[in-house]
Amino acid sequence: MSDNKEFLGTEPVGKLLAKLALPAVVSQLVNMLYNIVDRIYIGHIPGEGSLALTGVGVCMPIIMIISAFAALVGFGGAPRASIFMGKDDMESAEKTLGNCFTMQILISILLTIILLIGNRSFLMAFGASDNTIEYAVAYMNIYAIGTIFVQLTLGMNAFVTGQGFSKTGMLTVVIGAICNIILDPIFIFVLHLGVRGAALATILSQGVSCIWVISFLLGKKTFLRIRRKNLMPETKIILPCMALGVSTFVMQASESVISVCFNSSLLKYGGDVAVGAMTILTSVMQFALLPLQGLGQGAQPITSYNYGAGNAERVKKTYRLLLTASLSYSVLIWLAVQSVPGVFASVFTSDVSLVDFTAKALRIYCGVMFLFGIQIACQMTFVAIGNAVSSVIVAVVRKFVLLLPLIYIVPHFVTNKTNGVYMAEPIADAMAVTFTVILFVFQFRKAIRGMKEGV
Repeated sequence: MSDNKEFLGTEPVGKLLAKLALPAVVSQLVNMLYNIVDRIYIGHIPGEGSLALTGVGVCMPIIMIISAFAALVGFGGAPRASIFMGKDDMESAEKTLGNCFTMQILISILLTIILLIGNRSFLMAFGASDNTIEYAVAYMNIYAIGTIFVQLTLGMNAFVTGQGFSKTGMLTVVIGAICNIILDPIFIFVLHLGVRGAALATILSQGVSCIWVISFLLGKKTFLRIRRKNLMPETKIILPCMALGVSTFVMQASESVISVCFNSSLLKYGGDVAVGAMTILTSVMQFALLPLQGLGQGAQPITSYNYGAGNAERVKKTYRLLLTASLSYSVLIWLAVQSVPGVFASVFTSDVSLVDFTAKALRIYCGVMFLFGIQIACQMTFVAIGNAVSSVIVAVVRKFVLLLPLIYIVPHFVTNKTNGVYMAEPIADAMAVTFTVILFVFQFRKAIRGMKEGV
């Protein structure tokens, strides 16, 4: 990689996207291993694996909210820093980094206090039953202590990849994931700590990743450094970052709200088995979609830098390549899920009845997964060019305007009400992609015209 930040504006777009996207995709997949590995090990605990897996699954809405707050600051700040770099305004770019670093520490402290006080109440509201609540509380009480590691690792790593250091960003999560994979079986089975061991392994691993990413941003290899003079938050710096991060926050935090709605409806119609299946469904969905997020993150610094530099042709070419790659991947993963759903389900549990139930639900829940490449490419490009309003609109429409009501409406129109709950997802996604494409065509053309006219 060039020592000069201008490589984002000069190297061939295809080669550059491959160079930045591949490590970002690997990072996303490996990052998912934190929770996936926990669930795989927990699901195979002798005698209590299924209940323990369901209990930890109920924790996911809270974990999603923690990650969403990291995205609110980091995923909003990083594109703005890249745009400032494209304008050759390194002072503003570093102020953005410093402000976001401080905000994430403050948010982490607040979240930790709230979680430690209200864990049990939140978990019961999020779908825990009398059979699963103790497993959920045991996991969440320990995970809450590591909130600051999660916040800083996810949020600050966005600034690493946003500068084009995608391999360093990949190492941030690879190091933590390797630690997690090693520590999980030791804590869960050797030391007999059960779900507490899984949570402890996760936060210790995130702690290692946190040290790595902060050390890099304090070092000499980065273009943007964390400097003491930039740590005091300024309204004019931090508010635009958080405004741009709202769309990613809504996407991730809404997963939490939606998860609560899914779990409560499924508990009503199908009991603990249906909720346990939902834990696996969301795991498969997240794991399948993370490479799309990685592709978007790889394209973000290219799009943002060239948008800031006023290079419309490179912005358009980057989007076309992102759309092609994202759509190709989403079609392939959809075919895999539809062809062998039982294989995906069996990764998470050895309970034969749960595997059979989940395999049938997967085909329904992931019915239009092939369209996600379009949705993600458009949404990530909105963020990359700093279009906060449009990125928020598409996120809100997909989750709150469409999916949330459909979870409660669809079951009333089908015989199998449990399947009706699962059907809400593909129906909402098909409608959301249609809306997103229409909005994107108008807004992207407007942005390109503005660049050509120097607006």
